[in-house]
Amino acid sequence: MDFETLISTMVAAACRGDGAAVAACFTPAGVYHDCFYGAFQGAAIVEMVEQYFHRDAGNFKWDLHDVVDNGHTGYARYVFSYESRLPDALGQRVLFEGVSICVLQGGRIASYREVANSAVGLYSLGFEPARIVRRLAREAEELAARPEAAGHRAG
Repeated sequence: MDFETLISTMVAAACRGDGAAVAACFTPAGVYHDCFYGAFQGAAIVEMVEQYFHRDAGNFKWDLHDVVDNGHTGYARYVFSYESRLPDALGQRVLFEGVSICVLQGGRIASYREVANSAVGLYSLGFEPARIVRRLAREAEELAARPEAAGHRAG
């Protein structure tokens, strides 16, 4: 399956809450690194979609743009929105954008991660500034810990 079809299949399944169909887009040991919920591997991807995504939100829209790949890595810019099910933001529509980064293996996703403008979504939910800052601090720590950031760290 080509990358554009693969990523389109994955996002459509995630939007409808079909965790098994999302997991089927991944290698058996594949990892989905979600910008809000963390990393889920293999069969745990089903739980992430069905027990986290669709617990906290509904009416998902996930539009892909500028999908490209080189056979090993795939990228897709996206605009993503949903209606919150969180008690403090019930029914609010949240919108943000990002880029999906996928390591590909044998026509499936071995690793999915994203660079997302999540602070915009959190702000839209009415999160307190301190909560948004904690989220941004975690993102900064995760970036600094990645191997490709080694040459950029101070000291």
